[in-house]
Order: sequence, then structure tokens, then C-alpha cells
Amino acid sequence: MNGKITIMIADDHLIFREGLKEMLSHHPEIVLKAEATNGKELLLKAKQYAPEVIITDVKMPYMDGIETTKKLCRTYPGARIVALSSFSEDHLIIDMLEAGAQGFLLKGIQEEELITAIKTVYEHRPYFSADITEKLTRIIAGRYHQKKGVAHVTLTEIEKQIIVMICRELTSKEIAERLEIGKRTIESYRMRIMDKLGAKSVASVITYALKAGLIQRTA
Repeated sequence: MNGKITIMIADDHLIFREGLKEMLSHHPEIVLKAEATNGKELLLKAKQYAPEVIITDVKMPYMDGIETTKKLCRTYPGARIVALSSFSEDHLIIDMLEAGAQGFLLKGIQEEELITAIKTVYEHRPYFSADITEKLTRIIAGRYHQKKGVAHVTLTEIEKQIIVMICRELTSKEIAERLEIGKRTIESYRMRIMDKLGAKSVASVITYALKAGLIQRTA
């Protein structure tokens, strides 16, 4: 990673925002551009400051994190959004990921993990704290059993390889190096894959890969 990462945080609790800012102040490579107290304010300030990574609470007044994430992803297709919440109900995790969030963390995480999450999502790779990963694996496995089939999608062999590597959290650069083709070509493949699958997030790609048997379920 070269240069600095600009971020924005949204949470309706002042004390929590102050705590986040204190954590971030120890890391000069991460620059806080703005903060918001609710979803509506987040939308306005995201347009004004164009942060590279947005950290948002899920439950906020006026407009919650789920609806805000949907609107952000429609307006800014490349938005990199991390949910940071006190709540870990299954439907909140899935709703945030399907809205377009690339990460989900629980409040109370250590400073080091927050910074790792920001840097990972900045590289367009998903990041989930360990307890969320465990929940997500169980949720997807449950859906896998409930749905007998998978929508027919025609994929080339290279597209299947790229899907597997996306699920393994490789960046476009890392995939390009493994397949010995250009990074821009990989990014074009990623966009084509998302379009073919009708996927709005990496979580949707992982779900498809599980149901199609491209990757194995965790025991």
C-alpha cells in the first residue's frame, strides 16, 4: 500500500466516535476526513469528502447503516464500506453484506484489527472479525442445505479460477500474478463475473461458489 487511506466514520454515539478517532490518531497512514451521526449525514458528507473507506454503525437514527450502504453503493459503485456494530444478529450481517458492505466488525475489537480491516477493505478484499466469519460460515452453510439448486450461469474456466481466488481473499494484483495476466484484465473479469452472477458484493460471490461446488464448505 502506497500513500494514505482517507476514511470516514458514522456512529450516533459521540463517545464511541471519539474512541475511534483516538485509535486512528496512532496511525498516520490513515486520515480521517469526516464523521457523521446518522445515515443521512453520512450520504451528504460522503459526497463532499469522497473517503476511500467508510466505517459505519448498522443501527442509526434517521437512516440506518443498511439503507445508507445501499444508497452509497448505488451512487459510488467502488465504495468500500465496513460495518462496525454492537449487534451480530444473522439478518443484520446478511443485510449489510447484501447491501454492499465489504466487511463486518463487532465493537470492542482491538486497535490492530480495526487497522487491518481498513487496509484490507481498501484493497477491495473482504474482512470479517473471527466471530462474524464463524456466523457467516454457518449462515451460508444453512442456505446451501436449504436450496437444492443453483441458477445456471455459464462461466469460462478462467472465470471459475478467479472466483475461487476471490473467495480466498486475493487482490486483483495477486490474481494477476498467479495467472500471469494484467491487473486491468483481472479487474475486467471481476466486473464481468459480478454482472453474470448478479452479485452486489463478495459475500454473494462466495455464496454462489459454495452452491456451485467451486469451493468447499467449512466443516
